[in-house]
Parts: sequence; C-alpha cells; structure tokens
Amino acid sequence: MSDQVGAARGAVIRQLLLTLGDELVEPLIVPRDAEVLDVVILDPDDEPGVQPGDLALLIGVRGRAAVPLVRSAAQRGAVAVAVKIGERDTAVEALRDAAREAGTALLGVRPGARWEQLEALLRAVVSSARVAASAGEGQVLGDLFGLAQTIAELTGGIVSIEDPAYRVLAYSRSDDAVDELRRLSILGREGPESYLSMLRGWGVYQRLRSGEDVVHLDERADLGIRRRLAVGIHAGSQYLGTIWVQHAGRDFSPGAEQALVGAARVAALHLIRQRSESAAMMLDPASGSSAEVRLRANLLRGLLDGRVDPATVGEQVDADLRRPSTVVIFAARGAERELRLTELTSLISVHAAAYRRAALVAASGGRVYVLLPELPESGARDTVLALTREIVTAARRRGQVQAAIGAVAAGAQQIAESRRVAERVLAAAVRHPDVEVATLEELRSEVLYSELIDVVAGHPGIRDPRLHGLVAHDAEHGSRFAESLRAYLDAFGDVAGAAAEMHIHPNTLRYRVRRAVELTGIDLDDPRQRLVTTLQLHLGDKPD
Repeated sequence: MSDQVGAARGAVIRQLLLTLGDELVEPLIVPRDAEVLDVVILDPDDEPGVQPGDLALLIGVRGRAAVPLVRSAAQRGAVAVAVKIGERDTAVEALRDAAREAGTALLGVRPGARWEQLEALLRAVVSSARVAASAGEGQVLGDLFGLAQTIAELTGGIVSIEDPAYRVLAYSRSDDAVDELRRLSILGREGPESYLSMLRGWGVYQRLRSGEDVVHLDERADLGIRRRLAVGIHAGSQYLGTIWVQHAGRDFSPGAEQALVGAARVAALHLIRQRSESAAMMLDPASGSSAEVRLRANLLRGLLDGRVDPATVGEQVDADLRRPSTVVIFAARGAERELRLTELTSLISVHAAAYRRAALVAASGGRVYVLLPELPESGARDTVLALTREIVTAARRRGQVQAAIGAVAAGAQQIAESRRVAERVLAAAVRHPDVEVATLEELRSEVLYSELIDVVAGHPGIRDPRLHGLVAHDAEHGSRFAESLRAYLDAFGDVAGAAAEMHIHPNTLRYRVRRAVELTGIDLDDPRQRLVTTLQLHLGDKPD
C-alpha cells in the first residue's frame, strides 16, 4: 500500500521550468531536483500555510522585504519559493543568498505576470505529473503542455491553448520571437482590445464555437500581431476552448491544418479528463482528494464483474449487502455523450449519496452504474423508481438520458444478476427512445426474447441446418428468401404489411415465402417450427 501511495508524487522543479519556459519565471537558484507536491500562496499578512514539498508564491512583497519570507517558507519545508523581481532589482543577490543558505529553490517571476495565472499553470503541471505517476507510464494521455509542444512541432508554429474565457491553460516553449498578443495572454493580461474587437466583428469566435474548421487570421503589423491559425476544441456541441498557433517566421507545416483538427480532438479528451477529476474532488470536499471516489468506483466495478467479494465491498463502504439492493444503469446519448457522461456521473453521485451514504457509483463503457443498497423490505421497487426518475429529470437539461432498473437483489450474491437484468432492459430501451426510465415489467417481452436469442446463438448445435442452407443460397444467388421469410413471420402472416415493410409487391413476397418453404421443407403451419425459425432468422445467421 505504501508503495502505491508513494508513486503518486509531484513535478520536479526542472520539469516546471522546462514546461513554463522563461516567459513567466526564471530560475535564480535551483540547488536540486526536489519535487513540488503542491502550490501555495504565501501572503505576508497571513499565517504561513506552507507544508513540506510546497512551492510558495510570495505575493504582495518584493525586494529585501521578501528575504524573511523566503527563509520562513524554507524552514517549513518549501522546496521552492517564487517572488516577483524587477528588471534591475538590486535585491536579487540578497534573495539568492537567502535561498542558497536555506537550501531552497528561488524562482523570479516576471513583473507583468498575474499571480492567479501563474498559480493555475503551475498547478496544472504538478497535477499532470501526479496523475501520470499514479496511473503508470502509458496509461494517461499526458498533460496539456506536452500536447501544446507536440502541436508546435507538427504545425511549425508557436502554440497556446485557451479556455472559453480566453485564459491560457498551456502553451509551447519557443525560441522564436513571440508577438504582443501571446506575451500578454501568457502573463494573464488581456490582449489589445482593438484586435479582440476585430476578431469578434469578423465572427472568428463564432466560427471557433460552431465547428472544428481551422480559422486563418492575417497579420496585423500595426498591432504587432503575427498571423495565426486557430481551431475550436469541442465535445459534441459543447465548446471547451481554442488552440492558437502563431506564425514563427517560417511557413506552417504542409499538414498543419489537419494536425490542428486532430489536436483539438485530443485536447477535448484532456479537458474532459480534467473536468472528471475536478468533479470527483468536489464529491468529497472534506478529504480534499478523489482517492476515496476512485476506490468506491473500483469496488463497484469489481463487485459487478465478480472480481471482488461482496463481503469485502460491504465492509469497505459500511453497507449491509445482505439486505435488498438493486443496480441501475444510466446512459447518456448524443454526440457529446463522453463529456456529458462526466457531468452525469457527478450528478448521479450526489443524488445516490443523498439517498444512501453507502451507494456506489462508477462510470464504465460509456455508462454510469449505480448500486443502491439497503432498500426497504417492502416497496423497494417504488423507492428505486422514484429516485431514478428524479435523477433523469435533473439530468434532462444536459441532454438525452435513459435509465434501466435491474431486478431487486435479495442478497449480495444476486447483485450480479441485477446488473445483468439492467443491461438487458437498457438494450431493449434503446429501441424506445421515448422511454426515459425502463423497467423489466415494461419491457419483459423484449428482454425475454433477447434471452432466447442468446440461448440459440450460444448453442449452434441445436440450430436448424436448413435455415443455414437458405441463407447460404441467398448469398450465392443474390436472392432474398430468408429476409422475406423473416418479414412474413414478424408480420404474423400479414402479406400486405410485410410487403409494404420491404417495399415490394405482395405477390413478390408470396413467391419468396413459397420458395423458402420449398428449399427448406419447413412447415409454417406448425407453431413450434414458426417460433424456432423466427428466432434463428433473427440471429443474422451467416453462411460459412
């Protein structure tokens, strides 16, 4: 256990400096590759809240007045201290001496930088490093700064990634001259209003928000602004931000536009992941960590998959799984499903926890699974139905959502069966988009039919070889006898209705059904043969 905890660390100082470049900070003293575990604000008027491993940002104090705070922060375990310095600040040497003596790194912050912007960027780097370390190499997408650098290499430009409020989230390092718009954006200052007004007037922001086409922007020498490419970052219909690529004095790469479109899609995954992590943090504000949320989600996945013993789960979440419980599955639908799944998971977690503290929620495979434990001995079905409808109603403003309720499990060993029934109900509900909350009682016939189809599919030895031969005949001769026979049986022998469904003349359907009977020898007057024929034809049987 200790090894796993120790793996989730922070970012080494050199990594921070390499990521941010020299546009915001410069290294004054970097004695060792200490790891930054957190970023804190240190105000001289407040009690120091510095912990070991912190990077302390000294706001509201400069020059020699910052020397005591540098020493104080180092004594409390800060591995680095950042302080604003002027271009000809005579106190730099005194600050260096204090940092060197205290054994802490000292970072000089550019005079024009906004503290809130620097804090956000530093936290992004530390958070990405921590996630990468805890997940293991190759299991995460990487960080936005890494993505920005990749985009720069692919496009031949200078990259910045912004959120919808025009705040810089990440940017690429550059040895080329950057223009005033980029410099001010990174420092956290607004770009030239005259230029921003022109962008709005030209409909640039509207285009960025409405699609993923790459937008070309001309150079404005009078404003000191170089030409740019830009593309919006989207998850379905939701706009998440913009990728900007400044011209670096050489032509953009031939595949720059295509690379930008792909980069925007990858950036959307980054931002969705960040939103998911933020939502998890908010679910347990007292702990200040999403570790508990992840643990509970993993316990539910393991329980539903049969990998984790129910008694272990009950003990971990303080739930009596011997009492009635049920599984409910929620599925977001639409183009922006992946983004809304994150929001939906958060919403469901709040509602489920309000009902039972021991309720478990986990997102998996594009769906959200909920285990509602400790249901009342009587009226359990009505309780679950009311709660599920409440969640669907609350989620409706985020788009289309369907929910499927599994069977009530009388004990822990029946929970997996409850999940299986919920899966079946949801599969049937997909064919009824108007049904928001689906139950087995409403869709029992369709669920039972799908169970029978699975039985036939799982036992090829019991299938009728004559129907397999009919399908093979169609494949060889281009006929449609099997399809026509299935339509006829689905319509309960209504020739006119089946023919209309297939857009053919009734006589054509009669001929095809007659030929199918002649080729197979099946007796359509026998109800049992009709049933098994219908089941097998619905398998979509394919010839060898």
